[in-house]
Amino acid sequence: MPIFDYHCCDCDADFELLVMSSTTPNCPQCGSQRLEKQLSRVAAPGRSAGLMARGRAQAAKEGHLSNFSPAERKLR
Repeated sequence: MPIFDYHCCDCDADFELLVMSSTTPNCPQCGSQRLEKQLSRVAAPGRSAGLMARGRAQAAKEGHLSNFSPAERKLR
């Protein structure tokens, strides 16, 4: 069963659902079946380490440590 992104036309909610192709899903917020299936963006393989490093460098540059683990925060 694949995960699909949906947009609810009634309450304007965006969400992901794991659905079978023969199933018509309902909006988890309002229960409506007036949904539009959205295109999902796919992450490029093998780039997550570089993204984490850049995010941590940007956080350190801005002076906050939200991207760092507690052990890494002690080192700063």
